[in-house]
Amino acid sequence: MAEDPFEQSLRDMLKTPEAQGSDDVSLDKVLKKANRQQGAGAVFGLFGRALESVLIGLSNGSEHLKPVSNLTNKNTTNKAD
Repeated sequence: MAEDPFEQSLRDMLKTPEAQGSDDVSLDKVLKKANRQQGAGAVFGLFGRALESVLIGLSNGSEHLKPVSNLTNKNTTNKAD
């Protein structure tokens, strides 16, 4: 299985010499970075689905740009006859 480059960058961040001093600080940095990455993916996914929904609505509604009438071109002026 191929390694994820984002996961590898988080591992490298944990292994830096400055991170060795305090595990809590280094873990906090890694979790913040991972949370930002996850949040950005969720926002882009949300916008993608919203755009897809708008496009589906526009394509389905484009058939009704002109008013649709059930009346034909037959004699529509005098229905009582």
